[in-house]
Amino acid sequence: MASLLVADLGLMPYAAALELQRDVARRVISGEIAEDVLLLVEHPPVVTLGRASREGHLLVSPELLRARGVELFEVERGGDVTFHGPGQLVGYPILDLKRHRQDLHWYLRQVEASLIRTLAAHGIVADRQAGQTGVWTGGRKIASIGVHAREWVTWHGFALNVSTDLSWFELMVPCGIAGVSMTSIERETGETVTLPTVADRVITSFSEVFDLAAQRIEASVLSPVPVAR
Repeated sequence: MASLLVADLGLMPYAAALELQRDVARRVISGEIAEDVLLLVEHPPVVTLGRASREGHLLVSPELLRARGVELFEVERGGDVTFHGPGQLVGYPILDLKRHRQDLHWYLRQVEASLIRTLAAHGIVADRQAGQTGVWTGGRKIASIGVHAREWVTWHGFALNVSTDLSWFELMVPCGIAGVSMTSIERETGETVTLPTVADRVITSFSEVFDLAAQRIEASVLSPVPVAR
């Protein structure tokens, strides 16, 4: 069974994690890294704008975001505007789809399947919504997905709300979906859940769905220079 290198980055600024995943993706493309990689991270408050972002979907000015301590990035991933912040588990799978299936639609459905399995382990019945990438429960969105790929190597990924302060999503039209209601594991279960617990279940589900053997590593193994935190 092929390996999945899993690095838990802890709490890391978005810019540092973006630099790391781009570097890892470049090295997977070149063959320098021969395994698939999954980076797991929690970010300080940040809003990201994907390639499909539309004017007006961010409901406040960049100046107001800065005043509230929220960073803003335009990035190459698919999808619209979204929020990352404390209490949210963000995953950046860097997979070479030439080793799996050269089909981005298939890949997105597989990522969704791994999150649906993860949520089932927490007693949450989750599913897909026709025409919308992501994972939902009871008509509420609990996980967002936005990816990019070059030469069939993926980066960017998913954001699963664990104990996220959902009021942050009021600053935008989340994922460009008017009227969407966001939720979290804690809101759905009424129980306190830690990110490490959810991360463990994500690793298990992701490994099963993609038929990979997870191998935990330190981020320093992937980065030739110290990773800024």
